[in-house]
Amino acid sequence: MNFPDATTLSNRKRLDGLLDRQSQWPLVLPIPDVDELSLVFEVAMRAPDHSNLKPWRFITVRNPATHELGEVFAAAALKRNAQDLGKASRSQATAAPMLIAVGARISVSTKVPEIEQLLSVAAATMNILNALHILGYGAYWASGENTYDSHVRRALGLGGDDERLLGFIYVGTPSKPARRKVRPSAAEFVTDWTGPAPSSAVSLD
Repeated sequence: MNFPDATTLSNRKRLDGLLDRQSQWPLVLPIPDVDELSLVFEVAMRAPDHSNLKPWRFITVRNPATHELGEVFAAAALKRNAQDLGKASRSQATAAPMLIAVGARISVSTKVPEIEQLLSVAAATMNILNALHILGYGAYWASGENTYDSHVRRALGLGGDDERLLGFIYVGTPSKPARRKVRPSAAEFVTDWTGPAPSSAVSLD
């Protein structure tokens, strides 16, 4: 059996593309076209999915609908705080030419715990971020108060008790080169487990 060699130039280039990914801001037009967006969501569907529950729900919001979403954000902010005039909330919805609301529909009549279904949605979202980056677009995933607001969730069509809103992916083209972030060494977070540590042994005394 032949296994891929990660050290070959072609395989290394594939990985280098992902090593360059980071959240991008500010974002402007253009955004992915229909074919590109279809491909991005096909990549999302490759996420791990215990028991094939398909918990992912993605809602695209493009200009001018971003302004409508801004009004939803503003109304939600007003419900949370009667003194909030909604200016910042409207700006959050129009901060990029396209948003993707990340939703989850949780299956309760299954042996699969909710956390595993949410993790599947998170994995699909990471696939979207990677796919957008490979296609040359910028994106970042944000949450905040609107993510956990029932008014916003219902306005996006996620009104069921089994549905969650997990944030928004802001999508567009970077208006300027991003300053490359310094990432920690992966070695700091990886260990080779060889058995229980002596201190973890259970005493029978």
